[in-house]
Amino acid sequence: MSNVIVVGCGRVGSQLASMLSDNGDNVSVVDRDPESFTNLGRNFNGSIITGTGFDEATLRKAGVLDCDVVAAVTQSDNTNLMIAEVAERLFGVEHVIVRLYNPDHERAYMQLGMDYVCGTSLVAEEVFSKIISGRGSHLDTFGDYEVLRFSLDLSWTDRHSIRVADIEHDHDVRIIAFERSDGSANSIPGMDSVLYHGDTVLACVHHNYIEDFSKLIQD
Repeated sequence: MSNVIVVGCGRVGSQLASMLSDNGDNVSVVDRDPESFTNLGRNFNGSIITGTGFDEATLRKAGVLDCDVVAAVTQSDNTNLMIAEVAERLFGVEHVIVRLYNPDHERAYMQLGMDYVCGTSLVAEEVFSKIISGRGSHLDTFGDYEVLRFSLDLSWTDRHSIRVADIEHDHDVRIIAFERSDGSANSIPGMDSVLYHGDTVLACVHHNYIEDFSKLIQD
């Protein structure tokens, strides 16, 4: 069970909040418009707070000090970014997920290491999956494996590159594809392919090795 704050109670936010409530999570929903809370329906079993999602007092009232996840799913990219900044930098929330409307900004979000969902449909389902999995880089679950998309972190090592074979040898993982951090190349790798710090990587990892593998994922 997680403590989740959902900022934005439009179609996506209300659907996400209801899914989390049905899952047994503790949910607080924040929106500037009190009328928006009617979208939640009768079965919603959480808290509602009228206010601005990046306001410190509003977030405190919503329980940000004991929060596991903040989902910023308003209809404004700028507002969602401000919410993420306040939640992460001021309150230290470890997992913040933002909704991204403008796909032209996707590369910037990836380079910033932000956890986001981009699109106009199935957004609530994707955010819900990220919250339940507990992994910011989660894309999907397939049996005992989790599909992850992340920026490669080698800052904890004394090198700036690593072979695919070395990653796969040390973890029960398969590197599916990668893209250079500057966008200069993308490929389905072979065992001798070399990955660099900051490259975007698509990988399939066994659940038992997620914790150990997470050292390669930029926060």
